[in-house]
Amino acid sequence: MGGMSFHGKTAIVTGASRGIGLAIAGRLVAEGARVVITARRKEALDEAVARLGGPDVAFAVAGKADDTEHQAETVRRAVETFGSLDLLVNNTGINPWYGPMVELDLGVARKVVEVNCVAALSWVQQAHRAWMREHGGAVVNVSSHSAIRPAPGVGFYGASKAMLVAITESLAVELGPDIRVNAVAPAVVKTKFAAALYEGREEQVSGAYPLKRLGEPEDIAGAVAFLLSEDASWITGRLLVVDGGASLGGVAG
Repeated sequence: MGGMSFHGKTAIVTGASRGIGLAIAGRLVAEGARVVITARRKEALDEAVARLGGPDVAFAVAGKADDTEHQAETVRRAVETFGSLDLLVNNTGINPWYGPMVELDLGVARKVVEVNCVAALSWVQQAHRAWMREHGGAVVNVSSHSAIRPAPGVGFYGASKAMLVAITESLAVELGPDIRVNAVAPAVVKTKFAAALYEGREEQVSGAYPLKRLGEPEDIAGAVAFLLSEDASWITGRLLVVDGGASLGGVAG
């Protein structure tokens, strides 16, 4: 893809101060969009906005992804500042536990579902009320390869991301024809978030992937941009697996 696919359109990308979220925001800006990014830390967001090209094309709202007041403020400011809210990328995800599910603290489990699933639904609700119900739009939810293959150590994270896929499918049925809702499922991508899954053994992990490398944030950004674009205008409710072929060999990640 290239050119100005998103000229005149406004996107919100959550969890976009670094990693996959920032790469997605950068790809959208490069193709003409104006982008509103969110994350918890204002300093990191300010740096990200500068990297994206400054206030003409991007601004940031700091807050917790599962805080409905933060969501409402972000959506309101997006519409007020840039005049629309055409695209939404639910990229925020947490995985505070690594280990067997039988030892998982249930309070932690509830928080994972709250952020990875309930918050994503809430962002869609807010965007729908503020703009998309009347004008249409496109949504992409960032799921995970662990939603489709068991991933030892991050099993409950994978379960939450499988729930996100189910939410994606139901929203696609409910919101068509004017709003499309899709998801992507990355395997291990070289980010700070996924570091525990590959640091110190990258060659071993990537060796099991048919494409023999781990993902880069830009790999996911390209897939998300496609699903948001008019090139995907007849695609909704789908999960695009972006995994270097990992699922072909049963590799967990």
